[in-house]
Amino acid sequence: QVQLVESGGGGVQAGGSLRLSCSSSEITFSMQTMSWYRQGPGKQRDVVATITRDETTTYTNSVKGRFIISRDNAKNMVFLQMYSLEPEDTGAYYCNTQPIFRVNGVYYWGQGTQVMVSS
Repeated sequence: QVQLVESGGGGVQAGGSLRLSCSSSEITFSMQTMSWYRQGPGKQRDVVATITRDETTTYTNSVKGRFIISRDNAKNMVFLQMYSLEPEDTGAYYCNTQPIFRVNGVYYWGQGTQVMVSS
């Protein structure tokens, strides 16, 4: 059973900060391009930040300058530091490989971590 475990979400006021963490005992993150995905209320799940194996990072426009994705290969963890949070950042956040981790045709996701930003 492949597991991705996200944590660090919570409720904050606009302008606040949160740091999300992701780990897995089955997936070696250092060998993968990793992404954080966000699914807002009533919206599809989209990529917000990506870090490649050589640590090149990319961000969706709405979070550029506010979010930072990083990785700790020794701990097999991926992080998303979020600053200046806005109500539009509200949603469930998931980490996963890019493309989505799949084994024998089955796609795997963690339970996600919920972020709620109040105005």
